[in-house]
Amino acid sequence: MDHRFVGIPELTDVPRVAVVVDVMRAFTVAAWAFSRGAEKIVLASSDGEALALKESSPGWLALKDGAPAAGFDTVNSPGLVRSLDLAGRTVVQKTTAGTVGALAVASAPLVLCASFVVAGATARFLTTDGSGPVTFVVTGDDGQAAEDLACAEYIGQHLAGGDAEVAPYLHRARTSRAAADLAEGVQRGYQGVHPDDVDLCLEVDRFSFAMVARQEDSLAVLRPAAVPGESVEAR
Repeated sequence: MDHRFVGIPELTDVPRVAVVVDVMRAFTVAAWAFSRGAEKIVLASSDGEALALKESSPGWLALKDGAPAAGFDTVNSPGLVRSLDLAGRTVVQKTTAGTVGALAVASAPLVLCASFVVAGATARFLTTDGSGPVTFVVTGDDGQAAEDLACAEYIGQHLAGGDAEVAPYLHRARTSRAAADLAEGVQRGYQGVHPDDVDLCLEVDRFSFAMVARQEDSLAVLRPAAVPGESVEAR
C-alpha cells in the first residue's frame, strides 16, 4: 500500500484518507482533552473564530497556542490540560499547525488526527477501516518537522504490516527542533509551556482511541473513536 507524506503547502487535492499529524503539541493536547472527559473538539481557523464560537455557545471552552490570552480558558500544553476537568465539555482549539492541517483536508471522506499518544490506535483504526492509501499531513515546519514526520512514518510502518521498533522514531522526535524549543521555553519561564510537555508528547500509545474529524453543521469537529472491537479508554 503506497502512502504519501506531505506538508500543508503540498496539499493540491482532496485525499481519500488523511492522517493529520501534530506531535508537539496540538494532537497530543487533543487526546489529553478527551481523556479528561471532553465530548468534542471544534477546530477553529483563527483566534477570532475560536472566541466567537465560545461566545455564541455557552459552556464551550477555548484553547490556543502560546501564552494565556484574554477570553481563552487554557493553552496548547498537555502538561496543563491533563489537570483540567473537561467532563462533557466542548473545546474550541486553534493552533499554529495542527488545526490548520486538519482544516486543509476537512472535506476528505476520512480524516484522522494523530500523535504518538494515539499512534497504535490510529493504525488499527485504519487497518480495520480498510480505506486504502493514506495521505499523511506533516503539519509542522511546512512538512519538514522531524517529530511529525517520525510519527507519520511510524504509523505508516504499522499499516504496511511491519512491527516497527518505536525507539528510533522517538529519538528523532526527542532531538527535534520543536522539542528543543519547548525545553528552551521551560528554561526561560515562558507561559504556555509545562516542564512535562515533551515527555507527554512522546508517550507512545498512552490512549486506546483514534481521533476522527468530521464536518458537523459547517464546523470541523474532532471526536474520539474506538477501534472496532476495542473500548475507548486510557491505558
